Amino acid sequence: MSYLDLFQSGELRERVRQAYDRLRSCDLCPHECGVNRLNGETGLCRAGLQPKVASATVHRGEEPPISGSRGSGTIFFSWCTLRCRFCQNFPISQMGNGEETTTSGLADRMLKLQKVGVHNINLVTPGHYLPQILAALWHAIPRGFRLPLVWNSGGYEKADVLALLDGLVDIYLPDMKYSDEEPAVRFSSAPGYRDTNRAAIREMARQVGQLQLDDEGIARQGLIIRHLVLPGRAAGSAETLRWIAENVGTETYLALMNQFFPAFEAGNIDGINRKISDEEYAESVAALEAYGLENGWVQE
Repeated sequence: MSYLDLFQSGELRERVRQAYDRLRSCDLCPHECGVNRLNGETGLCRAGLQPKVASATVHRGEEPPISGSRGSGTIFFSWCTLRCRFCQNFPISQMGNGEETTTSGLADRMLKLQKVGVHNINLVTPGHYLPQILAALWHAIPRGFRLPLVWNSGGYEKADVLALLDGLVDIYLPDMKYSDEEPAVRFSSAPGYRDTNRAAIREMARQVGQLQLDDEGIARQGLIIRHLVLPGRAAGSAETLRWIAENVGTETYLALMNQFFPAFEAGNIDGINRKISDEEYAESVAALEAYGLENGWVQE
């Protein structure tokens, strides 16, 4: 069932209502702050009632099936449910750069990007604005919106909240950041990240399955997992790759990233105050091969 079907049946409107109900005592993310965002209160993510957008532009730097030849219509949302102390986008995620808009204004941005010919709408760090995104979709569909939706997230998400997206999101693009509790808390203020993240990945895979490409190699539906290798094995890369192979499948598409550098506060934090070494990345690539994960991308 597509988002057009859900709109026509009235199911999308019902999901908008359910999602906004959760803002009364916000429990959208695992922090479950319980603030009333309908009254303008803010919790750990610092997001209020209105969606806040840092940029909405054509982006060509994603994985090849996402960017394709015409680019991805990328909407970067301000704030984040994670507090990654090495975030490369910290002016947006941690400082909140951007401007508030309405849900109809968010729909306008989606339609404008569709008009310039992008392959998809790529929602970056979207989880804390899930109700507003559903409402924007409800505004955009009767105005002709038809592009695939990409949910591009840090992966610290609740499976029951993600269930509200079933049939609406076409492509999930989550991170799997950590396999151990201590670095998840110390570097990202994300208690319970591993188990929460794994449950979220299972739910995403249930909804969209493995990646499906069209004749031009453009993603139409499915899951792509990102994993950023951290210095000193802090991400637990080998364990994460083993879990993916055994629980999601060796056919899973995976982007194994070596682009870590000590951004934001990381330069002052032992363990992540340096780039990863060639040897550390090669070790993760070897684990990727050992577990039979052949689909996806490694970086030179």
